[in-house]
Amino acid sequence: MQKQSQHVVKGIILAALASVMWGISGTILQFISQTAHIPAAWFLSVRTLISGVIILTISFFVYGTKIFTVFKDRRQAFYLFAYGILGLALNLLTFYHSVQLGNSAMATILQYLSPLFIVLGTVVLERQWPLRSDLIAFVIALVGIFLSITRGDISQLSIPMAAFLWGLGSGITAAFYVVLPRPVVAEHPPFVVLGWGTLIAGVFFNIQRPLWVGAPALNMKLVLAIGAVILLGTILPFGTLLYSLHFAPADVVSIMDAVQPLATLVLSVIFFSLHLTWAEIIGSILVIVGIYVLQRGRRQVEQDTQRFE
Repeated sequence: MQKQSQHVVKGIILAALASVMWGISGTILQFISQTAHIPAAWFLSVRTLISGVIILTISFFVYGTKIFTVFKDRRQAFYLFAYGILGLALNLLTFYHSVQLGNSAMATILQYLSPLFIVLGTVVLERQWPLRSDLIAFVIALVGIFLSITRGDISQLSIPMAAFLWGLGSGITAAFYVVLPRPVVAEHPPFVVLGWGTLIAGVFFNIQRPLWVGAPALNMKLVLAIGAVILLGTILPFGTLLYSLHFAPADVVSIMDAVQPLATLVLSVIFFSLHLTWAEIIGSILVIVGIYVLQRGRRQVEQDTQRFE
């Protein structure tokens, strides 16, 4: 029993570490987008193409030629391309612009709303009445967003309206990022699916802006920053998160998602001298609490359903 408990703790620590890495990546992304003046299209072309190649190379050493079986089924291939473009590519694009026009802390909080958009999509498209916990979560999260964005004063915004709208777009596309690959992940390793999705996104971005066209002047500091985003924003945290599932249940691991916006907030305060009012702090916490209430309510219903089957 004690050994099992230690395994769960190990899984929680690994999941928290993955969230911290994503938080660090978001902070570095703010440096790249706001101070380095790198064109978004070029940066996204580089980030996704290199990440996709690295992830698929690792996947090939682990799974061999099985990584290509995902394309044998047309339906799964369709979902994979939809995931790569509508989910991953558009999510990276909207998040980048939200960070560039605002800051990484608020962009992460807005992206963190994706579970709300997933539930909203279920209600609208599948005509499923929301759970009571869903409604409670919506109210808590909306109050949190109001406080975070307005600082409690409706006459002013803490970030530009454009950054807010791009952030909402990031939350919506993050919902696509979660939902679209599910049919593929059900039959193929998640790391392989991530690799192909990222490579597809990389090809998509490079069609619009090839990485060798109009490349900005690079220095060592900028190269290290881009490398850090590639490693800490995609490869290492996703691998760490998958590894954490060997020790802790998925519902326990998912709770550690809340570490990412908190880590980004703290890092933004430290490195970008972000001044947070009490309204913004309370609002950010309410958003995290709201998403936790939603996820916990949904998990409880799933467990109750499985118990009666």
